[in-house]
Amino acid sequence: MITNPQAGTNVHEIADGIYRINTPVTLPGGPGQFNFNQYLVLDDAPLLFHTGPRRMFPLVREAVARLMPVEQLRYVGFSHFEADECGSLNEWLATAPAAEPLCGTIGAMVSIGDVADRPPRALADGETLRLGRHAVRWFDTPHLPHSWDCGMLMEDTTRTFLCGDLFTQGGAGATPLTESDILGPSEAFRAPLDYFAHSPNTGAMLERLAGERPTTLACMHGSAWRGDGAQLLRALAATLGERA
Repeated sequence: MITNPQAGTNVHEIADGIYRINTPVTLPGGPGQFNFNQYLVLDDAPLLFHTGPRRMFPLVREAVARLMPVEQLRYVGFSHFEADECGSLNEWLATAPAAEPLCGTIGAMVSIGDVADRPPRALADGETLRLGRHAVRWFDTPHLPHSWDCGMLMEDTTRTFLCGDLFTQGGAGATPLTESDILGPSEAFRAPLDYFAHSPNTGAMLERLAGERPTTLACMHGSAWRGDGAQLLRALAATLGERA
């Protein structure tokens, strides 16, 4: 579903009740054609994961409004403090009176407790938050791929892993959900920029995430992916280990 023909913003369901909002962009001085994704979990307590940059707020708001009343949004979540993760956080808090920022404890302490117009709901490592028929579980992933406050969410009902900047793919992200290889394209994109922190704990963190056996990876940039998520995460760990 195209929600804004001029910008190309589009919405597709990638798992039961989980929708990918995608906007293609061209970044001046950047990697050329690129894309930003947000994920909306529709439930009794709806969750938007990633907000997109602040200037993209009207496009994302328009897309969410095609799926639900925007003022009923309950949580605005994100992996770490960065413009494309939470740039329009306060615009969403102004739009949805009951909405709370949702992040990890480090993010709440070092950034969101000060920047956000309402106090955050901070999730501890491994903590589960029920949204209704969906439930999301927070995983602290410091410096994976970057930022001390980084973390990710697993939606337990659908085994959908909201994996932030892992497996970032360039281009417009025109394919909403793929079963094709994304490790190769994401590594080709990463190599010249190398935005990974290469922490000594990277392999152990990826193995922990692989143990959750996700079947859908909700990537922040590029296509979402469906398949054996454990195998793909272990392949990423092996690739990073080889390059190190």
